Amino acid sequence: MDPTSTPAYRRHVKRQAPRPREPVYSVTGLPASLRDDQKGRMRRYLLSMGIRTVCFVLAVVALGVLHWTVVGWSLVIAAVVLPYFAVVVANATRSQGITTLGPVTPSDGRARELSPRRPDEEPPNEDGPVHT
Repeated sequence: MDPTSTPAYRRHVKRQAPRPREPVYSVTGLPASLRDDQKGRMRRYLLSMGIRTVCFVLAVVALGVLHWTVVGWSLVIAAVVLPYFAVVVANATRSQGITTLGPVTPSDGRARELSPRRPDEEPPNEDGPVHT
């Protein structure tokens, strides 16, 4: 016999009332995560270094085997200059987009208790300044 079919079990179990649907907030305006940004920059850097390696190998083939001087030296120059651009592009961090989200403070008046204060921001003491 199934224990869920007995009347004693059904008597003590209450059905939950359906919860009201809460609004769903959109976060599409937020910038990409730091991990995604770093992954993209690493991918661009590795792609640039791969192109540099191909340029170097083709330069060796063009100069050494085919004796194509202009093409070979152009590929050498590309292989020398490309790392600079790869580093500059890889170090270009994500844009610091302005979001509409801001700090959230409690609405019950406890914000003053929770916010950190510097010593020069302390409210004046009723008994006068305290010297320690």
